[in-house]
Amino acid sequence: MTFNDLNLNTPLYNALDDLGFTAPTPIQEESFSVVASGKDVVGIAQTGTGKTLAYMLPILRNLKYSRQENPRVLVLVPTRELVVQVVSEIEKFSKYINNRVLGVYGGTNINTQKQAVAEGQDIIVATPGRLYDLAVSRVLQLKSIQKLVIDEVDVMLDLGFRHQLMNIFDVLPQRRQNIMFSATMTKDVDDLITDFFINPTKISIAVSGTPLENIKQERYDVPNFYTKVNLLEHLLRDKDTFSRVLIFVAYKKMADRLFNQFEEMFPNESCVIHSNKTQNYRLRSIEQFREGENRLLIATDVMARGLDIEGVSHVINFDTPDYPENYMHRIGRTGRAEQEGHSILFSTEKEQEGLERIEALMQMQIKTLDIPDEVEISTELIEEERPQIRERNNPTKRRDEDAPGPAFHEKKEKNQKENLGGSYKFKIAAKYKKPKTRGDKNYNRRNKK
Repeated sequence: MTFNDLNLNTPLYNALDDLGFTAPTPIQEESFSVVASGKDVVGIAQTGTGKTLAYMLPILRNLKYSRQENPRVLVLVPTRELVVQVVSEIEKFSKYINNRVLGVYGGTNINTQKQAVAEGQDIIVATPGRLYDLAVSRVLQLKSIQKLVIDEVDVMLDLGFRHQLMNIFDVLPQRRQNIMFSATMTKDVDDLITDFFINPTKISIAVSGTPLENIKQERYDVPNFYTKVNLLEHLLRDKDTFSRVLIFVAYKKMADRLFNQFEEMFPNESCVIHSNKTQNYRLRSIEQFREGENRLLIATDVMARGLDIEGVSHVINFDTPDYPENYMHRIGRTGRAEQEGHSILFSTEKEQEGLERIEALMQMQIKTLDIPDEVEISTELIEEERPQIRERNNPTKRRDEDAPGPAFHEKKEKNQKENLGGSYKFKIAAKYKKPKTRGDKNYNRRNKK
């Protein structure tokens, strides 16, 4: 099947020709008529199979020219980088169509985005938080939304956006088409579909968690962080094979730690991205990696969310993710658009449970390789790997929560006042007695003597 077999219009055909697209992927082929019909749709397909084009082609096909200011199509995605990417893709598809597309996300000046919204838009691509802020401010009116697209919905729920999604659903018109695409089907996703979708048509190109066949997967059992670094350095010395490498780590501190190591090993070849970096820094790092200025990109899972970067030769999981769905998103950054991809996973003894969950989700075992002899097995441990030091003779000692802290001290005797309640005034009166006359100031003094 080719795109010519789909009922598209001339502007879309011209845009697809410019992009060099000739045949739709299975998810694009199956989704076109269903999305175009106006029914609610749930699409499940592996990452890297062209889900953005799957929902945007039929939407753009039926989006008529309009001068109205309020948007008619809303696309929700989990990360800022995805907003930028989806807007860029829509602009490519809309090259010969007269429509207005705007991306809004947090971390940037909201007033600039308010001005852009006020100029009038047809399609809004947004992260949930910033979209709700604009809707609450009344600058962005959602009463004209006809189609709601939630892309990477499983990731959105994993990142804790469920409450914000509920708020957004409350301000959207009841009569609308709901379109949802995801790489994995989780219980949270299923609950969301049950609550808000009306008899959706489900399109499943592969069982949830099925990896792409064109991605070669391998793994190493590695004892600790520094051995992982030594092994990774050994692999990356082959610059021809490892030409554009995306390295995933578990958390931000680990990303910065590994980046500092690589600055010494491979100067000016690496960049790093995580949620503590500014938005401009993150976008610049992605662009430098995409353009080939940097061969290595170290990232947390913020980068694993649907980003499309061509020519990623390898995805290396420096840390084994706790959630198997994150592994699926990570490896989907290589082997894009039916190209050959390669994934390598490092696992310590503590990470074996995560490995088992990944293999259970994929229903396959990842091929295990031996660490090359020339790679040094380090005995040095980082802070997180060191055993917790306990007292030799009392390893289970617990702190008494009721015991006074180190700053506690007993009050001096003169400050230990007794709470005498209502009898206090009578004791004072008995001690000093009341003067017989108002002018007899020396009565108490004489009586005391």
